[in-house]
Amino acid sequence: MAYRVVIERLEFQGRCGVMPAERRRPQPLAIDLELDCEGTATEAADQIKNTVDYAEVAEQIVELGETQDCALLETFSEQILAMLFTKFPVARVSLWLRKLAPPLSPMTGSVGVRVERSRMAHQPQQTDQAPSLFLAQQLQLHRLPKGRALDIAAGSGRNALYLASHGFQVDAMDRDEQAMAHLAATAKQRNLPTLTVRTVDLERKTEERPEFPKQKYDVVVVFFYLHRALFPALIDSLKPNGVLIYETFIIDNYLRHHHPRRWEFCLAHNELLRLTSTLRVLSYDEGEHDGSHGPGSVFTARLVAQRAGPSSLPHESA
Repeated sequence: MAYRVVIERLEFQGRCGVMPAERRRPQPLAIDLELDCEGTATEAADQIKNTVDYAEVAEQIVELGETQDCALLETFSEQILAMLFTKFPVARVSLWLRKLAPPLSPMTGSVGVRVERSRMAHQPQQTDQAPSLFLAQQLQLHRLPKGRALDIAAGSGRNALYLASHGFQVDAMDRDEQAMAHLAATAKQRNLPTLTVRTVDLERKTEERPEFPKQKYDVVVVFFYLHRALFPALIDSLKPNGVLIYETFIIDNYLRHHHPRRWEFCLAHNELLRLTSTLRVLSYDEGEHDGSHGPGSVFTARLVAQRAGPSSLPHESA
């Protein structure tokens, strides 16, 4: 269900001005926001965890105002946009940021900037470390039990870094040794000691999978990678109540965009459900999605599924 969160005239203190004297002490700023979101805030799921928490949005913006020092309102606006797209499952942002007491003697009102930006349009301005929107949504919805996570075919490590920054113990796995070395260096630079990397050939021909200890992980994430033979080991590696997050291309993407290069790398319709039939489905969707894998829309299947355990519900953060 799509909906829009509106925040009118959030006032806070910030240091923003071209002249150094204007940045020496905080001045009153105000922002209006409209956030286009996807969520499950229906009557049957009437909980704050199922929507974008506007109080948390406000808290994050006030924190930026207290810690950032910018010459231009435009620069500060970009920092706010980057924060919103990184930390919240929003598809589009419209904001009006302004100075309430600008240093202009004839001015009796405010001065500011208005910006409208979609996540897809913002993506090229971000690094390749921006996490998957789908993963960020699941974390916002409190569907991921905190603990140890496994990122399969981690690549650049965007999702592994995101999970580690949110308190997970993360094992990132990929066969690209150079990518894993770069990810390890990035984790060290960001002071994320809970992220470890392993170079593993996930497609080697073997029935033994020691890299997937049974019932070790609270969360397993797989994005844009498909090796069907791995599914039994992935499922077995989940703890009771552990959650699998999976997104990759379906056959429609090959037929319409000729990507990936071979149709075998795409899921058939409902195939992901069949491959994970022993798990309880919490969320499933297949179709055209924006901003999932580079610029433009792609056709993917998205799954959130849970292994059975003593409780049928995932742990929620306090």
